[in-house]
Amino acid sequence: MIEILIFHIHICGALYAFTKNMRNRSLKEGFLALAVLALIFAVGWAITNPISSMIWPDSWSTIWFNRDTLSLVLLFIPEIFFFYKFFVKDKEEATGKTI
Repeated sequence: MIEILIFHIHICGALYAFTKNMRNRSLKEGFLALAVLALIFAVGWAITNPISSMIWPDSWSTIWFNRDTLSLVLLFIPEIFFFYKFFVKDKEEATGKTI
């Protein structure tokens, strides 16, 4: 169930990155932002899945939290920093505001 929340956060982040790049630059840049986020997500999930298999025993799995959930949480942590650096920070520097 936590996976659904994480997927929805990824979709909202992808929509934000697409619309921000499309409005500030061009439609092509918007699609490029989507491609970069999809690539980071796919490669990151492929890397964190074996790590979560080593950490999480199968006997601990429940309907709410299992190996896939752990791998998505492990992926979500570095993605927050990536997303902030490449899609939010330049907006702060342009306006001079901090979040």
